Amino acid sequence: MGLLTIGAFARATRLSPKALRLYDELGLLPPAHVDPVTGYRRYAPDQVERARLVAWLRRLGMPLVRIRHVCSLDAADAAREVRAFWARAEADFAARRDLVAFLVGHLEREDPAMTATVSPLGIRYAAGSDAGLVRTSNQDTAYAGSRLLAVADGYGDGGAPASAAAVDALKYLEADGVTAGGLLDVLADAVEQAERAVHGAVLAGDTGDTGTTLTAMLWTGSQLALVHIGDCRAYLLREGELFRITHDHTVVQTMIDEGRIGAEEAASHPQRSMLVRALGGGADATADMRLHDAGAGDRYLLCSDGLSTVVPDAEIRRVLAGAGEPEEAVRELVALANAAGGPDNVSCVVADVVAGA
Repeated sequence: MGLLTIGAFARATRLSPKALRLYDELGLLPPAHVDPVTGYRRYAPDQVERARLVAWLRRLGMPLVRIRHVCSLDAADAAREVRAFWARAEADFAARRDLVAFLVGHLEREDPAMTATVSPLGIRYAAGSDAGLVRTSNQDTAYAGSRLLAVADGYGDGGAPASAAAVDALKYLEADGVTAGGLLDVLADAVEQAERAVHGAVLAGDTGDTGTTLTAMLWTGSQLALVHIGDCRAYLLREGELFRITHDHTVVQTMIDEGRIGAEEAASHPQRSMLVRALGGGADATADMRLHDAGAGDRYLLCSDGLSTVVPDAEIRRVLAGAGEPEEAVRELVALANAAGGPDNVSCVVADVVAGA
């Protein structure tokens, strides 16, 4: 069979001539022959399969640059790359779904017809931070108050002032009343203020690649609004079951999401501490935000990765379920991290939701 005209090739591949010209210009799908006088393109029959692959990948929403990479691989590696792309797309979709749930819940609470009468609730809380057994200084900051709970884990030469600046920037939330209608704006403004504060601390110290993670919860009376950037974590203990309610913003977690490594490999992976989102250091500062309906008896834990990387979730659940007061739970969790070698700073905030406050 001879070369196909661009029209015949377009019909065979279900790609428009306009798309074929674009893919030629990008070096993604060059024709087998271009007439030097007319510029007319002709394609070989064995290019049909590659063109169809391009069309399918475009239907998935894959960027052209990544399609070019996939097309350069053998079949097995290309399949792994497509699987990784779709896993990342599903993770992004899940993040948008969480934001939709946040917005729906937020808007429903603005509607008096959707607001149920609830019993008064309050929180009891405690915070603790320890340098651990290896580090010479503590770059974590932990804070617990009647409205604000926060843990930040600084990194770089100026990590300590960066984490302190991030948490200090949120403390105005303790004094300012937050209405249901203003909650979303308050959270967005709080993240922006924290980011500016971290940049100010970094510039003042001229510390180079410095920044901090931040996980914080704002108590609104019957809900806890969550803001999360980085690899500190938030957990919920409800009716004896432990739920992790944050998603790590790390290179390793991205690799897990994309199916490139298993969860078992993450603990020892050389890039396990590399962040993809943080405040400062030129990182992406996009925050996850979520709203949690609180119930009497709920227990929340915010912690730095100095706890979560060395203490298994089962042990965290055991302590949270067995400790009486929040102060006791904080002490036991810090002790567990140090008993496991204390390789990093460890910070914990524990808050109990109580009735009749």
